[in-house]
Parts: sequence; C-alpha cells; structure tokens
Amino acid sequence: MNTRVALIGIVVEDPGSVNKMNELLSEFSSYIIGRMGLPYREREISIISVVLDAPDSIISALSGKIGMLPGITAKTVYSKISANTVASPENR
Repeated sequence: MNTRVALIGIVVEDPGSVNKMNELLSEFSSYIIGRMGLPYREREISIISVVLDAPDSIISALSGKIGMLPGITAKTVYSKISANTVASPENR
C-alpha cells in the first residue's frame, strides 16, 4: 500500500473541542510519527502540528474529521514522495 509523509497543521480556538480531537488522534495513532503543540496564550489559541506516514485516504480522513470540529481549523501538506509500505509503530 502506498503511503506518504504529511503534516497536519491544526489551530485550536475552542478548548471545548480538544478532547474529541485527542480521541481522533488516538484512533489514528499507529500512523503518527510525531506531534508538537504550542499554546499561544496571548491569543488564547493553540497550534498543533501532527506528522504522519499513512495512505492518502487515512491522512485526508483524519484531517477532515479534525477540521469539522467546532473551533478547530486543520490544513494538510503532503510530501511528493510515496513509499510502498505502511510504517508500523514497531519499526519506529
């Protein structure tokens, strides 16, 4: 199965949606390479970056589900290179 590395950039403006977002990230955790969150207290928002190695359909499904949450915006950047294997958590 072809996979690509992608970055989902997330801006959280409504802290009430964070629990549901974290549930989604846990559901897709086997594809997640890493995650970094930055609270921007002056603006009362959080900025989160999530890096995945997954099939296009998985990446777009996660990004779409996160982006539909109230008070959360998500945008995805895809690498141009794809691989023929799915990265597993055991190989990281």
